[in-house]
Amino acid sequence: MIQLTPYLNFEGNCREAMLYYQQCLGGELRLQPVAESPMSAQMPAETGNQILHAVLEKEGKILLLGSDMLENKRIGGNSITLSIYFQQLDETQVAFEKLSQNGVVIQPLHQTFWGATLGMLTDKFGNHWIFHFSKHPNS
Repeated sequence: MIQLTPYLNFEGNCREAMLYYQQCLGGELRLQPVAESPMSAQMPAETGNQILHAVLEKEGKILLLGSDMLENKRIGGNSITLSIYFQQLDETQVAFEKLSQNGVVIQPLHQTFWGATLGMLTDKFGNHWIFHFSKHPNS
């Protein structure tokens, strides 16, 4: 296995969500609207502004993928949590603060008994996150 990357589904607000994630986490965002894709002729006209495929990439690593092309209604749940690891504490704190805006902090950033800094939140789009920083990355 080379890499496992989360692919988030949205109901018409993929552009808004991915721009928000870019603002919070940084990186380069590429958005492929339906209207600008080879599939546009096969899709209903009202889907033209929706996002067929989005990629948020930072430092050569893909952070998130996303799309509005969900066949069925999105059902929020607690079966998936996005766990994000940081190399610097200040970067962890800034991203946590930004992503928690208009969301719900489940557990503020705190020092754990195993020496890591950890925090949990649900963002304003209903996605669950665990933030993790450790001076010893294998902890």
